Amino acid sequence: MRNESLASHSSYQIGGKANFFAMPESIEELLTLLQGCRAHGLDFFFCGMGSNLLFPDNPREDTLYISLKKFVYWDIQPTHWFISSGTPMSMLALSGLMFGISGYEFTYLLPGGLGAGIYMNAKYNHHQISDIIQTVYYVDLADPSLSMQSIDVSDCKYGYKQSIFQMNPWLVLGADMKAVPDLERIPEGNELLTRWKEKEGMSTLQAFYSYMGEEASALMKQGVAIPTDMSDIANYRNGKRHFEYPSCGSVFKNNYDYGVPVGALVDRLNLKGKEHGGAMISPYHGNMIINHNHATAEDIKYLMNTIIEGVNTAFGFEPEPEVVLVK
Repeated sequence: MRNESLASHSSYQIGGKANFFAMPESIEELLTLLQGCRAHGLDFFFCGMGSNLLFPDNPREDTLYISLKKFVYWDIQPTHWFISSGTPMSMLALSGLMFGISGYEFTYLLPGGLGAGIYMNAKYNHHQISDIIQTVYYVDLADPSLSMQSIDVSDCKYGYKQSIFQMNPWLVLGADMKAVPDLERIPEGNELLTRWKEKEGMSTLQAFYSYMGEEASALMKQGVAIPTDMSDIANYRNGKRHFEYPSCGSVFKNNYDYGVPVGALVDRLNLKGKEHGGAMISPYHGNMIINHNHATAEDIKYLMNTIIEGVNTAFGFEPEPEVVLVK
């Protein structure tokens, strides 16, 4: 695609028009795009559902922006369950209920794709993606052959929002899960995945939240009990207005050495509600910067720098951004 608005592929709903844009649906299409970039001297940038990044107002003209949000499928065999990187993490919670697999509840309403979750070791409370995956499949973008490789989760150097994938030019293709579903439930699981793939525009947080809520309600009508953990997640995110305005969720990583969440420090600085252009530090959560009135990427960056400088001056450290600032 040409002249595609990146704002349409970002939960921030921010970003200028990309000269080149693509959404591959298979590994073959993905590798063909990469080979084409090499042949024509194009740079490339990968994203998933666009929920943890900030696209530029003026994208580089020599870059192919590749979204994996249509790279969605899973393969269930008697001994393994492979899930592709474009599959929403929140779908794991729903499929876990459907398949009778516990431990996936924490992924409910996490707005990103599994690939991003594997890359950053996405977490909620005390649970994280590295707890539930077994083998990760990836392509080393520095390898001329672009052949698929695998790595065991024990070798992924996982920590708090850290992984080996942040240290290497590796593109995550997906992972085998530790649990394997009952094969008799495969048709129902495939229907769940098909319904998602038929939807469009799911980079918007409101549409994402509504869809996942509807799927959870449908399971309840079928007699499936929704765990308290999932209800608590929905109540918490609603209370913090996570889906009311476009955002990327938490902007900064928490500094566990300091021992106080960044959001609480922003609250102490009385920065909640501060505006710049169309951006605002959320009045409900100090570690969220929202797009409340047609914000630009520069508006978001201004408030990020305001938080960084304020925290550093008052508390003696610079909070590390969690959001990816795309050049």
